[in-house]
Amino acid sequence: MILYGLKNCDICRKALKQLPECRLRDVRAEGVPAEILTQALAQFGDKLVNTRSTTWRGLSNEDRIRAPLDLLQEHPALMKRPLIQHGEELFLGWDKPTQAALGLA
Repeated sequence: MILYGLKNCDICRKALKQLPECRLRDVRAEGVPAEILTQALAQFGDKLVNTRSTTWRGLSNEDRIRAPLDLLQEHPALMKRPLIQHGEELFLGWDKPTQAALGLA
């Protein structure tokens, strides 16, 4: 199981505490593989881009209208976190449905 997130993100740290077998992949340092980003975008759509982040607020209007895949590859911190890969399945966020799907709730 791989958790794509940021090492200093409180939500990612909470998820990692509850998922000790999970490995953190810091998206700023290591990025997200293109095939995972493509799969996540197909599955979650616009929810994958965190439009409430400071990174988003720092983007120009021209940048904001670019394709989400291009934005996420250029600015990985724009991704809503955590993105959890469990086998072939992807989960976005750390809410009750995600925790239940991973057998924690």
